[in-house]
Amino acid sequence: METMMTETPTLRLPLIAPGQAQKHVTVNEALARIDALCQLTLRSITGGEPQMPDEGAAYGVPAGATGGWAGAAGKVALRLNGGWEFLMPRAGWRAFVADEGAERLHDGQGWRAGLLASSPNGAGPVWRVAEIDHVVTPGASNLTTPLIPSHATVFGVTARVLEPLTGTLASWKLGESDGVDRYGSELGTGAGSWAMGPTAPAPRWAATRLLLTAAGGNFSGGKVRIAAHFLELTLPAA
Repeated sequence: METMMTETPTLRLPLIAPGQAQKHVTVNEALARIDALCQLTLRSITGGEPQMPDEGAAYGVPAGATGGWAGAAGKVALRLNGGWEFLMPRAGWRAFVADEGAERLHDGQGWRAGLLASSPNGAGPVWRVAEIDHVVTPGASNLTTPLIPSHATVFGVTARVLEPLTGTLASWKLGESDGVDRYGSELGTGAGSWAMGPTAPAPRWAATRLLLTAAGGNFSGGKVRIAAHFLELTLPAA
């Protein structure tokens, strides 16, 4: 005897049973789930259970979750009708993760950032952008904190002046210690000035800082937002 399905296999949308009363309840529940999962936005995939979640909000449940999320690690938590419903994502699902400002792809094991392709065991190239706001200190040059990770392949660096670069400089350069103008030279010092520095793809074998060099004088202050654009390779799972 054929068993009648009570929900759809992928999104677990409730199905209306023959002769069911109050069909609108089932339909409304299905619509609420579609509303949450279509064009999926996850508020976070690393945080714990929120204290006052919005109705319809979706989260990725991290490992070790407690409270109402206990035992649901790896699932999508949907806030529906004042409670939590959990759904296991499938390989190929995409979601925008709001607290990261980035899209992630589920490979069947977890949410991967910037994954362009994936092997059966999760190996693949991952496109990333790392961004910092660097506060300029007095001197002829400034080194940022390490921005480009070890073994990354760099495609370029972009930057924008957030606060005017003050001092005796006429312009500035953006690069690395072994190439001071690799990403730009004769750059403007006023707020809104920018650098657009594409390069031939090249690997970095150690974590790399970026170098700001004053031209024609010294820095005394300012702030620059800098973004490094690079590709990383991920290992296959054991």
